[in-house]
Amino acid sequence: MGQPQTVVFDIGNVLLRWDPRNLYRRIFDDEEQMEWFLAHVCTHDWNVEQDRGRDWDEAVALLVKDHPMHEEQIRAFHERWDETVSGVFDDHVALLLRLREAGVPNYCITNFSGPKFVLAQQRFPFLSGFDGIVVSGDERLLKPDPAIYRLLLDRYGLTAEDCVFIDDSKPNVEAARDIGMHAIHCVESVDLAAELRRFGFPV
Repeated sequence: MGQPQTVVFDIGNVLLRWDPRNLYRRIFDDEEQMEWFLAHVCTHDWNVEQDRGRDWDEAVALLVKDHPMHEEQIRAFHERWDETVSGVFDDHVALLLRLREAGVPNYCITNFSGPKFVLAQQRFPFLSGFDGIVVSGDERLLKPDPAIYRLLLDRYGLTAEDCVFIDDSKPNVEAARDIGMHAIHCVESVDLAAELRRFGFPV
């Protein structure tokens, strides 16, 4: 593969600091109760269906029916969703802005509820500056399904080998590599700037 010219970002926990605990530590006084709630009520599997496009009111109603004692806490996930995002990864956002200043094409593929992504764009304007965006909730496709990567490539006329994909999820990174993209597994121990320089990007 030749030297790539395009960078494709994930959003959650690459650019935005997202964790439902950011919200629920304000609701629960007891850490164990909070962890039980997130493991048994507002679970990862429940939330990911909103990333797949399920309506939030429907999602909340389903849980309230099964867990009426937790109605207030369940509704908070939807109504106070903004509090699940504590801020940004400043160094990664700075890298993104440097890429833009240098004229590097930049895109994103994100597992994100469509309506919540609109809220995130309003709060963090840099999320509206990509050359192209694929939001799972709008497409009803989730990473690591190869179809969501191919959708980005087809929609914006990109070739896989010309792209570097950045994600905090190993399965998502592996899926990108499987369709021919370069990829960086963006975890805490990784120097993202150094990885991008290794691919020849001006950061």
